[in-house]
Amino acid sequence: MHTSSHTVLHDPDGLIEAGLPLDREPYESLVKAVLAWTDQDTLTVRDLEQIALQLTGHARAVASDVHRRADQLPKDSGPKALADVVLRKAEGRLSVPIEGTVRCVQNRARLVRALYEHLDRLDVALTQAK
Repeated sequence: MHTSSHTVLHDPDGLIEAGLPLDREPYESLVKAVLAWTDQDTLTVRDLEQIALQLTGHARAVASDVHRRADQLPKDSGPKALADVVLRKAEGRLSVPIEGTVRCVQNRARLVRALYEHLDRLDVALTQAK
């Protein structure tokens, strides 16, 4: 008999995740550091892959927040339409396999930065819509 202390939650709508704020500051610092790298920086392929995985996971979390906020706007609003375009592009960029290269990591960092910028614009649009 197998007993487990873990509980599996089924949350297909992401309601649990929606109530948790993103830990933005460390990722913004990581993005800034990654984008400041030069070709002379020496990290192993495995290190680069791990950093890319971290940024990919966070990009998906920010994209989920962008999606939730965009859904709060009227269907015919410009910011919602732009959010849909941004999310389609983000999904396309996230579907590219991770490589252990500086270029790959920097592309993921740029994506996180762009998603946060769009998230901030949506916050402004939501405030103005109320």
